[in-house]
Amino acid sequence: MRKLLLLGLFLIGLGWALSNFSGLAARGTYDSLILDFREDLGAAQIESQVQAIAQKYNVTPRLNSAFSFADHIFIVKGDRATLDALKKSEVKKYTEFIEPDYIYSAFTPPNDPDYGKQWNLRSINIESAWEDTQGEGSTVAVIDTGVSQVPDLKETKFVKGYDFVNDQAEANDDNGHGTHVAGTIAQSTNNEYGVAGIAYKANLMPLKVLSGGGGGTVADIAESIRFAADNGADVINMSLGGGGESQLMQEAIDYAHQKGVVIIAAAGNAGENAASYPARYPHVIGVSALSPAGTKAPYSNFGAGIDLAAPGGMKEGDDPTGGILQNTIDPTTGEPIFESYQGTSMAAPHVAGVAALVKAAGIKEPDAIENVLKQSALQVNDDALNHYGAGKLDAAAAVKLAARGQITFHDFFRWLRDNGYLNPRFWIDGGVIALWPKLAMVLGSYLLAWFLRNYFPFAWGWSLSTGLIAGSSGLFFLKGFYLFDAPQFPFRLLGSSIPELGGAIQGTSLLNPIFASALIPLALMALLLGHAQWKWFAIGTTIGVAACLGVSAAMFPLHDLGRACLAYQVTPCLGLSAVMSPSVMWLGDGTIACSFLIVNALFCFALARLAVKPGVQST
Repeated sequence: MRKLLLLGLFLIGLGWALSNFSGLAARGTYDSLILDFREDLGAAQIESQVQAIAQKYNVTPRLNSAFSFADHIFIVKGDRATLDALKKSEVKKYTEFIEPDYIYSAFTPPNDPDYGKQWNLRSINIESAWEDTQGEGSTVAVIDTGVSQVPDLKETKFVKGYDFVNDQAEANDDNGHGTHVAGTIAQSTNNEYGVAGIAYKANLMPLKVLSGGGGGTVADIAESIRFAADNGADVINMSLGGGGESQLMQEAIDYAHQKGVVIIAAAGNAGENAASYPARYPHVIGVSALSPAGTKAPYSNFGAGIDLAAPGGMKEGDDPTGGILQNTIDPTTGEPIFESYQGTSMAAPHVAGVAALVKAAGIKEPDAIENVLKQSALQVNDDALNHYGAGKLDAAAAVKLAARGQITFHDFFRWLRDNGYLNPRFWIDGGVIALWPKLAMVLGSYLLAWFLRNYFPFAWGWSLSTGLIAGSSGLFFLKGFYLFDAPQFPFRLLGSSIPELGGAIQGTSLLNPIFASALIPLALMALLLGHAQWKWFAIGTTIGVAACLGVSAAMFPLHDLGRACLAYQVTPCLGLSAVMSPSVMWLGDGTIACSFLIVNALFCFALARLAVKPGVQST
């Protein structure tokens, strides 16, 4: 018995949290509400309801525009408490829906002054991806000529790297290539300087394997791959390559992949029908280059080894606008400059940056991250020579696919904050009172069963317990469960107690008198009373329905008190306005409805009492 009660309390707590979590797609701010009155109402009926709302809630409903009356759309100032009160009031019967008037805004681009020149970032839909993540917590190893901390990398986070060329800790750049690549991945962004980067809140790990002349050995590159894997890198970018297959390199790549690292490499700039190594190795995402027009750049390798395509740039003569602009160094002076480069070396870090975003969005395994990148890519159907691999990189689609169906701690914390649960006034003002009816229904059903057991002893089985839950509350935490792109009525059905099933499909809070009565318990008794095990499910369900109807009837005076508190703004009692409305369809929310619920609750309890016989054991 004690274990069942503890389990019930745990499910109630979990259910309450999930039922209030409205999902990733429902976040938003608002200070007004939308009331869409039914199309079949006349002007006089609408006017009557508008006046009633104005008097009861001390607000002034207004038409949204000169064209709104044809659609019966009114706007009223209000917050979450007003929204809940309206949804549970008499007004709901006269409206098609009542919902927040969310405030949308234009996606604001970063304030970096030269961001407008970065056609490449807009071509991968980066701004929409930034709405969900900027790469926090991900670490990208840049295996290249080193990275110099130029001014537009000042706010970017760095972790320990290494210079394998000179065998020293500081991996400074003496070429400019590696710094440029690092900028595409994580250039400091929204710092009112220079340009932007893709995963600008990710960490950079600089690993120098190429000299100032741009050359480096397989041994150094293989060692750097192992170093990155052993020191916490999530993503490796290699904007380098050449001919010749190396067993040492393959072993290093396999080692890093086994440790959970995503490895990305440039396809090469020879315009040949095959990617260079290391892009061609298994467990490496080979990247070809796109021009500003979105076609394969003429210099880019293609064919075998190409997994994705990303912006690599294509400059026309001395015109830099078609290139990839980032902050790097002048190799002759070492001074920081902004320079446009082109090449598959510039394409690969776009994929590395988006891989860091996908990692930050919650996808952990390297194969899973690769699948997200490929499945979200914009496919090119006419690609007989494999110019594009799985398609063109799309940052927004990748992040959306990565986040689908996931609820992270960050999301949960934001939900707690946005709904006021982190505000002490929420607990003082009675915000948690909305949980009480369900808690009372579940505990009430167990108390009624315990009472009967004292007079007519029987063994407590799972069939009885399941019936108590189904009849009194259902899996009520599922009623508010949100799954992206899925119909919601199955969750409402599974989450409803038997008395609530009548309005579950439509999503209304009104109780249907056919379900909120003794009819279904009576039918279950008739069908299952002769079965040794399932009769206890019928008995438990009947007791659960009795508790649910009894608590619903008891809510009438509390709900009326909540209305009074809302009308007079009595702060300590405002939470009472959130108590579920016990309105019964066709019977209203007055004495008739209350009496109906009480009579049926007593009838259900009497029915359970008759069905329980001394000495009968549940199985």
